[in-house]
Amino acid sequence: MNRRRFLGSAAAAVAVVGSMPGVRAAAQRQAVVKPRRLAAGDTVGLVAPANATFQSVELEIARESLQALGFKVLVGGHLRDRHGYLAGQDKDRAADINRFFADASVRAVLPIRGGWGSSRVLPYLDFDAIRRNPKIVLGFSDISALLLAIHAKTGLVTFHGPNGMGRWDAFSVDCFRRLLMQGESILFENPRELNERNVLTPIENRTTTITGGKARGRLLGGNLTVLTTIVGSPYLPSWDGAIFFCEDVHEDYYRIDRMLTQLKLAGVLSRLAGFVFGTCSECGPGDGAFGALTLEEIFADHIKPLGIPAWSGAMIGHSMSQWTLPEGIDVEADADAGTLRMLEPGVT
Repeated sequence: MNRRRFLGSAAAAVAVVGSMPGVRAAAQRQAVVKPRRLAAGDTVGLVAPANATFQSVELEIARESLQALGFKVLVGGHLRDRHGYLAGQDKDRAADINRFFADASVRAVLPIRGGWGSSRVLPYLDFDAIRRNPKIVLGFSDISALLLAIHAKTGLVTFHGPNGMGRWDAFSVDCFRRLLMQGESILFENPRELNERNVLTPIENRTTTITGGKARGRLLGGNLTVLTTIVGSPYLPSWDGAIFFCEDVHEDYYRIDRMLTQLKLAGVLSRLAGFVFGTCSECGPGDGAFGALTLEEIFADHIKPLGIPAWSGAMIGHSMSQWTLPEGIDVEADADAGTLRMLEPGVT
């Protein structure tokens, strides 16, 4: 789905709100709360905070994928609801999330898909109950709003990784298991393998240094379009000293420029200790955009002047193998090597 139809006007509005006195005071850093690691036989609650699931086979695939990982699956009562492009009414989608956090038998809450709509459920979430019952929440794309809001409001470490209908390939499954089941502190680095297309040097999964160096800080981020729409709200954490990661999909380059400009004007970029960009899948200069800025030029304009370690090309994005990243855990970013190193486990 083309999210900018829904997000364009909201982005302009929150830029104004983010400049209002006192708005930033809502983003106070909470004490970090870690969920318990997952084990075979645990129960995962499948929810739909965003787009509707129109075909039953999609639910079957998500359920079977989780069962293949060794989990039992409970399906939210409103997962197959529909309200236009949304998976039911906002309060109902939030109710499934609240129910699974209150249910002691459920060890993780997993959205089936993204799209658009997670931001709409935030006012209806029971953050006190979530804080009292910490458990794993995992997802990406539009689910970024849910991950960031829960961390901002409760201190709970959340996880940016595959949705229920995500790409569960060998790389992604291995990362998921190491982080969320084995409790490892991972060194995240791209695979650099030769193949029949080029036997001399890797051409896939390459990283590019924007500004060299190393930095340590709390890892925070997600989908660039989604998180910019809630700038100025009480649902974003403090960015002070953060290692910021982001990615996007189906956006013209000028929109990436526009969103980074918004984050700069809102005072977000100046607070960061490091910057990591993943991929921008199916992005480009746009129709008739003669002389458009490239992503490298956009990063040179907005990120390089910050003087912080920064790099692009991380395994974070759409339609690709991806890392499972802990939101709220301290990491070390090495912009020359193109790596992120966890300084502590994300689970207990």
